This record gives sequence, C-alpha cells and structure tokens, in this order.
Amino acid sequence: MPRPDPSPPPPVLKLKVQIMCGGEIAMGPGKADLLDAIEAHRSISAAARAMDMSYRRAWLLVDAMNRCWSAPIVATAPGRAKEGGARLTEEGLALLASYRALVSRADQALHGTELEGLTRNLRAQPRPRRSGGSSDG
Repeated sequence: MPRPDPSPPPPVLKLKVQIMCGGEIAMGPGKADLLDAIEAHRSISAAARAMDMSYRRAWLLVDAMNRCWSAPIVATAPGRAKEGGARLTEEGLALLASYRALVSRADQALHGTELEGLTRNLRAQPRPRRSGGSSDG
C-alpha cells in the first residue's frame, strides 16, 4: 500500500538585501560572504578557494565593490610583501558590519505579524498551469 505524500512545507518568505550602484550590485549576500572570507584568509585567492569560487570571479566582485564605494573596501598588496595579500579597509569593515546589521533587522521583521499577513492566503504549491491561456501576471 503506497504511503500518502507528506504535507508540503509551509510557505517561506525569502528576503535578499542588495545595495545597487547604478546597474551594479555594490553589496549583497554573496559579496558580504566574500568579504568575511577575505578577512579570515587575508587573501582573495584563499577566500575564493574557501568559497569554491574561481579567483577571477572573486577578483571581479572585489573590483565591483571597490568601484562602487567612495573609498576602497578591500586593499591588496603583492603576496610576497611583508603585508601582502588582501585585507578589508576600515571602510570595508564598517560597510560589512552595517550590511550584516541591516540583514539581521530584515530577518527579524520576517518573523513578525507582517509575514503572517502576507502568507495567510498563500498556497503551498502553485495551481497547475492552464493550457492555451494568457498569463495575467
């Protein structure tokens, strides 16, 4: 006798905080994680490896952040120099702390009465599509 399907999980609201600079993402969850990894490893390449990301991708993300803010977020020096590698600047540390605080406040808001109001009538799964009809979006 087949077992009945377990009930679907309750609706979940996912919030992603991104700060834009023109058409570029100046700060978002992935960039914040990269900054944490750079601070921990003191190296863009080591941070990239820790995140299973290519060095090129990590470098492009760092470059975008440094171009979007009024002061550099990550400072780099040749790896063989005494102070070689990468580190977050004072501005980078402050930005990361402010971003994490903002995300924390947003996450706290998800557990308030607003979430219940938003999801009260949300279905666990979408209805099947109708064939041949137009979408009213």
